[in-house]
Amino acid sequence: MPAVLDADAARLWGALTRAAFAARRTEIDDLNVFPVPDGDTGTNLYLTMDAAMGEVRREHADRGILGSASLVDEARTLSRALLMSARGNSGVIVSQIVAGISAVIVEEDLAEVDGPALARAVTRGAELARASVAHPQEGTILSVADALAEAAREAADGGGDAVAVAAAGVAAAEEALARTPEQLPTLAQAGVVDAGGAGCLLMVEALHRALTGSWTDESGSLQQATEDLLLPRSSWHSDGAAGSGSAQASRPRPGGDDRMDPLPVGIDGPAFEVMYLLEDSDADRVGRLTTALDGLGDSLLVVGGPELWNVHVHVDDVGAAIEAGLDAGRPHRIKVTHFATQVAAREPQRFAVVACAAGPGMAAVLEDAGAFVVTSAPGARASAGQLLEAIRSTGAASVVVLPNDKDTLMAAEVACRAADEDGLVTAIVPARTAVQGLAALAVVDFDRGLRENAIAMTDAAVSTRHGAVSIASREVLTWAGPVSVGDVLGIVSGDVALIGDDLAATANEVLDRLLSGGGELVTLVSGVDADDALVDAVADHLAKDHAEVEVVRLDGGQQVYPLLLGVE
Repeated sequence: MPAVLDADAARLWGALTRAAFAARRTEIDDLNVFPVPDGDTGTNLYLTMDAAMGEVRREHADRGILGSASLVDEARTLSRALLMSARGNSGVIVSQIVAGISAVIVEEDLAEVDGPALARAVTRGAELARASVAHPQEGTILSVADALAEAAREAADGGGDAVAVAAAGVAAAEEALARTPEQLPTLAQAGVVDAGGAGCLLMVEALHRALTGSWTDESGSLQQATEDLLLPRSSWHSDGAAGSGSAQASRPRPGGDDRMDPLPVGIDGPAFEVMYLLEDSDADRVGRLTTALDGLGDSLLVVGGPELWNVHVHVDDVGAAIEAGLDAGRPHRIKVTHFATQVAAREPQRFAVVACAAGPGMAAVLEDAGAFVVTSAPGARASAGQLLEAIRSTGAASVVVLPNDKDTLMAAEVACRAADEDGLVTAIVPARTAVQGLAALAVVDFDRGLRENAIAMTDAAVSTRHGAVSIASREVLTWAGPVSVGDVLGIVSGDVALIGDDLAATANEVLDRLLSGGGELVTLVSGVDADDALVDAVADHLAKDHAEVEVVRLDGGQQVYPLLLGVE
């Protein structure tokens, strides 16, 4: 493994950080002792990183540099993506830690980061993070970031390479995190360490792993190699707290039984979280905005510039916070959360369906059928964070997810696990293509519960035989033989079954195979590259050779596959 942080190691660091946030999301949520504001620290960290990584992937794919971008490109893109996707206090502060690291890489035009450069980078990150908070408090993520930065500088001054600097940062972050209950009485009372600080530790651990391929050094002092990484960390809880389930479990529910109270009973602080992105402004106007918001509430963070800022504040007067943004520039992506009604917001609807769509036509069909739609297409698959957001946005207590693509199944599983931990009931119907998803959605009864619908939808999906035609974009060897660029591929049940030179003729042969076992209904979903002549030719073939079947034509608008085929 490299003793420097290069572009490949940076990409690995991002992926490992996201994975660590996902694995520890609920545990970090449970560490939070500030009962309502940012009580979902772990969730915010994960969704912030997940959305940012997705944005980096999309931008680099559009530019043709996905997986091959320089370190400067990776740093610049991730920094802006995190600024735009940051959620909650924790997400905004983490975005600033990464912004500081990225700034050093971009300003010094680094192709690789050695020990001294890494020390400079994490120091800048800690400085930006602290500067972003209107009223910094010790015993938080800021203390942990400062400690790891100091240790990094000492290691670099001693001649340490990037691995040594990262290792020193891990050790210092662990020690600083363990001290947070001494600095904040509320942490000591709950018997936990700071939630944001735990996230900071995970970030630097991920950095060390990206550089070395291991969570541990030779002595095992960074973390015992035998410890299951998915088990709760005893060091994050004082004696007696770790076994109790969570810090949250031992505290009364904020607001008592009345979730419409503006403030939770016995808790001081504003009732709303307001976040927005701000453009068309400048440093003077942002300064006045910061002063105005500081007078309206607390937990104030205004970060970014010179063209884009991310604003976060907790207030009672939402209108005043947004008006202050309007006076300063153009606020957008405005998000308002009423802390005491986050859970109550799920009450209105009993059952819902979240479905992925690869094209606008398919999205419209799914929406008309009552599904909440998430865009997911080749090269831009829906992330676990996007699916989790969609699940939550339904307002339903139970949700079925239709991935409609085998490559989105894993993201759906992660999203459903996260939703289940939030108290929702979810199920995944294993629809591996859009036509299976359509068949599943056709049997939904929104007046019934999840179990009955999931069984009926799964049966409908797996009973639908599916195929497609596509055009090869590269040479490859398949079960049907060698494929050249431009060949027409006939796909049956996800595998290339035949190779042709004409879209209509190949589609007809695929349908003949699908209908060899019988069928009553054929669904033809045309893609963005399909013209009416192709669909007409296939429909004419069905009318001539399979007159007994009913044919449904849909304009799906999907990329890659000119025609998706389904047989029920």
